[in-house]
Amino acid sequence: MTVGVLEKNPVFWFYGSASASYGIMSNAVSFLLLIYANQVLGVPGYLASWALAIAMLWDASSDLLLGHWSDKTNSRLGRRHPFMYAAFILLPLTFYGLFNPFIELNDGNTFIYILVMAILIRTGTTLFEVPSTALLPDLEMDYDRRNKWLALRYAFQWYGGNGLHTINFLFWVGAYGVTVSTGYEIYGTVGALVIATVILVSALGTQNVAAALPGPKESFRFSKISYEVKQIFESVKNRNFAALFFYGLAIGVASGLGMALYLYNTTYFFAFSGKQIAVTGIGVLVSPLIAYWAAPFMGQRMGKKQAAIAAILMNISLYPIPYILVLMGYWPELGSWLSLYMYTGFLVAVVICDIIGAVLLDSMMADVVEDSEITTTRRSEGLFYAARGFAGKAISAGGIVFAGTIVSLVGLDGIKGVDQVTMEIRQDLASFFLPLYCGLFLLGLWVVSTYRIRREDHSANLATLEERRLH
Repeated sequence: MTVGVLEKNPVFWFYGSASASYGIMSNAVSFLLLIYANQVLGVPGYLASWALAIAMLWDASSDLLLGHWSDKTNSRLGRRHPFMYAAFILLPLTFYGLFNPFIELNDGNTFIYILVMAILIRTGTTLFEVPSTALLPDLEMDYDRRNKWLALRYAFQWYGGNGLHTINFLFWVGAYGVTVSTGYEIYGTVGALVIATVILVSALGTQNVAAALPGPKESFRFSKISYEVKQIFESVKNRNFAALFFYGLAIGVASGLGMALYLYNTTYFFAFSGKQIAVTGIGVLVSPLIAYWAAPFMGQRMGKKQAAIAAILMNISLYPIPYILVLMGYWPELGSWLSLYMYTGFLVAVVICDIIGAVLLDSMMADVVEDSEITTTRRSEGLFYAARGFAGKAISAGGIVFAGTIVSLVGLDGIKGVDQVTMEIRQDLASFFLPLYCGLFLLGLWVVSTYRIRREDHSANLATLEERRLH
């Protein structure tokens, strides 16, 4: 299969489209849930952030076990699909219930309800996203073509999450207001239906090829859980995996912080209305399309590691500029359309760089699978992608707590309108947020620079494994 005909392969599209469900979930939990719990359900920012953080810690821990379990599952459906079908039941139901509560909420039970629903949503996401992503190393062996599979997957993740986010701020939450429950209820209903459709279509579309893949050499045994844990640690000792894992740790706080504060920043720092926020979402729709072509091109020309580092450096160079210009008095009038167009331009560029970096880093993780198999004789795709997620999620929980704490510290808990936000509040918000966000990304880039698998190394690993199979 050549690069030019990948788009003619239906499995390419079924695999890529799967991430639309993750994009919707991620947008909801990362961008909407803190402000929904705080300003609609009345939970203080610091307390709401703890619910989200605890759920994320649970998610991070369960990822490792489930990833390893899916690596060693023997089923007529394949190694991954039993988990994906379980997600079809759990994830849409709990996503709906988060924004359309199944019980009457009051001061005594609201925190617990948010916590339980967030944990269940995270569990449903793990059941689908980890096994689905882990299909890649079996579906595609080529060093460069893996970039394109993942570029498509990230494009669907952004179009799913950002697409529904844009509609939401045009017609639902944006129209009714971020402090009114009606918009969230509609969003929860539509989101649940779309997630269910995406999971089912992607799982059925990849079913035949997954069932035809070789099964694991040994099955997962709960009765020998200590042995399973030992194998997990054997696999994750790979030095190239460690570079990507610790990168995830370094940027986790930054990502959790940035996502949780996004709506606070756009609504209160830049004074955009709901419909204006939707316009930024429309603008960002061009980013995945550009990144879909740019990520494979840069990876092939520069090598995956160098291209990823270049993209992420550009990202964190552009990200703080609008905030700095506002505080220095060089930005157009807050809330104006000129302000919106300038902000959207920066955002489009940042998202392009963000997607390119994420695609290449995930592709680098796919190459770790064969590198590890040389030593362990096991294919641990599910474990590696789960552990990558573990790094980001476990530490991102800290970022969410920081975000909720910042909301309370700068005085946004009681804010109900942008007219109540002073420049002093904006100054405090940026001063807490930007240095931590950019500094952690720079630390992460230093860590990922220790990754060592090049195109030539990957080819050598494939040749070694093929020789083993022949003997």
